[in-house]
Amino acid sequence: MALSCSSLCSRLSLIRLCGLRTSRITHGLYSPYVSRQSRLPLCRHYTSSTVRRGIGRYVATRLQWANEKYEGFLKRRFPRFFLLYHTFVEGFKLLYRDAKDVRRIKAKMMSDGVKFQDLPYREMEKLRQFRRDMIKAIPLVVISIPPFANYLVFVLMYFFPRQLLIPHFWTPRQQVEFRGIYHSLRAQHHWSVLRGLKDTSRQVSNRQLQGRLTELCAKVQTGATPKVSEILAVRSLFSGPPLGMRRMSVDHMRHISSLLLLTPRLPGFLIGRRLNSHALELLQLDRALARLGPHQLSDAELRQACYVRGLNSDVLGVNQCREWLSQWLQVSSSLKDSEVSLLLHSIVFLAANYPNVLSRH
Repeated sequence: MALSCSSLCSRLSLIRLCGLRTSRITHGLYSPYVSRQSRLPLCRHYTSSTVRRGIGRYVATRLQWANEKYEGFLKRRFPRFFLLYHTFVEGFKLLYRDAKDVRRIKAKMMSDGVKFQDLPYREMEKLRQFRRDMIKAIPLVVISIPPFANYLVFVLMYFFPRQLLIPHFWTPRQQVEFRGIYHSLRAQHHWSVLRGLKDTSRQVSNRQLQGRLTELCAKVQTGATPKVSEILAVRSLFSGPPLGMRRMSVDHMRHISSLLLLTPRLPGFLIGRRLNSHALELLQLDRALARLGPHQLSDAELRQACYVRGLNSDVLGVNQCREWLSQWLQVSSSLKDSEVSLLLHSIVFLAANYPNVLSRH
């Protein structure tokens, strides 16, 4: 009797481990003749992969709970540090998301043979901005390579966020403040560009075009904003000498580079090549935006589009930004690739005195 009880217990343990349903019980006893095929599917519920997933979910839940507690502690005790910490965490999330988007866009370009100028506006702008952000981030990465240099990097990032960090890691307040600073830096070159245009106008042999260019510069210098028709009236001067992309003086190109927030501290031949590349890219962006329609942009996208084209959009209303962008697109949609120099000079013509009341067309 003791032997049979022991045998029964062992069978009960084996069948329970295999997860056999209670429908196998007959007269209070488990059948000793359970087939191998009936046991295997039930055992799959307790495989090692299932256990690993369960452990992974548990660990993730506990880590999330610990992170929430930690953030709550920082928010209560160290609110300024919490703001910095939160900005960095969200910044890395945005950067990771942008990197995934860029990878997807480039994969589509390679697989489908899509060229940059044929991309939708948002994808084109994503590639352009991500490339500029990564170029700015490279020096910080190089500094952090030596051992223990990461501590120095954190100090530098804290004291020089505008110079070292990309916009992903700026607080909302810093974004407005830093964009204002950058705009004031490029606005310092407005009058240098106008002086260069007036000096260059003396080289124009066509008296009528010379007079139109002089009047255009004088109108901007007196605080007015010229009409689109007045800007387009001098377009032929910007496709060849003396104001075409390949014909401008090096000093003049340096001032134009500053309008695009590009460094002017490069050799002349590199400045010309880089300026031409960015000008064509901006013209392609305008064409993609015209296909999309400016009314499709969100308020944030609208302000960013105006800022890229030389306007301090953070101090303007949404309707003012939309009106200004509409005028900019009227100019750019009328230009050929060979006239792209006029598009860059339009940064001064259209943005130098805005938001003064614009002349109606």
